[in-house]
Amino acid sequence: MTDPRPRDEDFADFMRARWADLVRTLVSLGCDLHEAEDVAQTALARCLRSWERVRAADDIDAYVYRTLLNCWNTSRRRRWWSEQPTERLPEGPSAGRHDPGLDSALDRASLIGVLSRLSIDHRTVLVLRFGADLSEAQTADVLGVAAGTVKSRVSRALAAIDHRDLSEEPS
Repeated sequence: MTDPRPRDEDFADFMRARWADLVRTLVSLGCDLHEAEDVAQTALARCLRSWERVRAADDIDAYVYRTLLNCWNTSRRRRWWSEQPTERLPEGPSAGRHDPGLDSALDRASLIGVLSRLSIDHRTVLVLRFGADLSEAQTADVLGVAAGTVKSRVSRALAAIDHRDLSEEPS
């Protein structure tokens, strides 16, 4: 009988290296932080159960991101959407105080607001390509589409973004 520790350590190293990126990807797709952590944990638990198959995949990251998106889609079907997103944050920053952390949060909120106005296909392709930094081939593998489809979706998604939204100041 083989010792399972090397497998467990290999998975633990992978998880530590990718955890923040997986959660960030889900937040960029519209999850709140707690839901994103739950979905990422579910996806990684599924990957752990079949870690030998995951590790043998041609592209481990693409395999894990595909699992992540499958778990996210499942959670969206089950979730009751009690909160409604709004165009603007209810409160702006206090006058006279500069808080870089708040600036960063407002930048993220602005980006998520822009992404939320895109179709799910466009949002997903942008988040995987640029947020998760996957190549066109990896993104195509995750989504189960051709690389040309990824290119056209990225092009259409970028064209759909009103660039004025990115520079607009919150009021």
